[in-house]
Amino acid sequence: MPEKRVVLANCGVIDPEDVASYIERDGFKALKKALKLPGEQVVEEIKASGLRGRGGAGFPCGLKWDLARKAQGDEKYVICNADEGEVGTFKDRYILENDPFSLVEGIAIAGHATGANKAYIYLRAEYHFLLDLLEKAIAQAKKKGFLKHLDIEIRQGAGAYVCGEESALMDSIEGKRGEVRYRPPFPPTKGLWGKPTIINNVETLMNIPRIVLKGAKWFGGMGTERSKGTKVFSVSGDVAKPGVYELVLGSSLKELVEDLALAKKVQAVQVGGATGRIIPGDMLDTPLSFETILGAGAVTVFNESRDMIDIVHRTLEFLAEESCGKCAPCREGTEAMAGILERFSKGEGLEKDITVLGELADTMMLASMCGLGQAAPIPVMDSLQHFRGAYDNRIRQS
Repeated sequence: MPEKRVVLANCGVIDPEDVASYIERDGFKALKKALKLPGEQVVEEIKASGLRGRGGAGFPCGLKWDLARKAQGDEKYVICNADEGEVGTFKDRYILENDPFSLVEGIAIAGHATGANKAYIYLRAEYHFLLDLLEKAIAQAKKKGFLKHLDIEIRQGAGAYVCGEESALMDSIEGKRGEVRYRPPFPPTKGLWGKPTIINNVETLMNIPRIVLKGAKWFGGMGTERSKGTKVFSVSGDVAKPGVYELVLGSSLKELVEDLALAKKVQAVQVGGATGRIIPGDMLDTPLSFETILGAGAVTVFNESRDMIDIVHRTLEFLAEESCGKCAPCREGTEAMAGILERFSKGEGLEKDITVLGELADTMMLASMCGLGQAAPIPVMDSLQHFRGAYDNRIRQS
């Protein structure tokens, strides 16, 4: 199946520094249409489209907006999560570099729909080089009169992986150390500075102008029953053509990594970043959807020369380093898993270590406060399921 460029439709086509080139391609028509409608009608259109968050969790976008719109509060906020700190992701960077105006338009529509008059773009520290481009896009949109109802401000992160999680991100914007908050309450009812807040990532907001302009039925006509629209993927690793690709949801992993990225002799593919699922090379027919595998859009390919135990060991070392440390299951669990995997990587693993990894995984998935700790065991358990022979070989060596 060839690419279906919806989110990426303007990338490489418009001048990202000139709003006129965006307007020539129907730019801000969706915002004009939305502003003529009551906010609740815009929310209902997004709900009807079936759009789900593209940041990894897949929460229904329209439902989140509806909760925030109905929440009581004298002030409400929209946050665009442009942190993109997940390992192997670079699609949002590509989008920001090539089409910042669609993002600004999506944020503006979200503000009108939810009743917010203030928005923040939380920009990843490593994307500082994009700051001027984004500020210029906002300034041009404002000069054209498109942001009379909404003030958009950019806040820069400081490189913390955990600040990709929405509650830690809000702490960072508030000037605090980025740590996960206890929930409930959830952001749509009590978020930034205790006010109703919606948080959507870059790709999610890029879909909004398309849906408003073309309609929920058009968007819902793409994808699967529970996964509507397209998904943008960052493909890297052992491939001939790494890059950013957009496919209709429900397309197979094989179409992405072999047909488009030209991977060969695939041993495994990790989908979703550091905490993503590990799919063995003989399961590349797996569909890319919320029902199966998806995550934030990072796709890393490993050929037959790679050591899978070494891969998950380095992954757990990273997650242990990036844990905010607030809850013990994540703080201690990631350290313990990394230690066990280090022993396996040195050929010192024991049979009982397999049992301990399973027990740690159960505890972390159940008791961790946020997605980092809850999902950290996933690649470990997947590697045990699909590459158990590698562990058994190390046990025999010890």
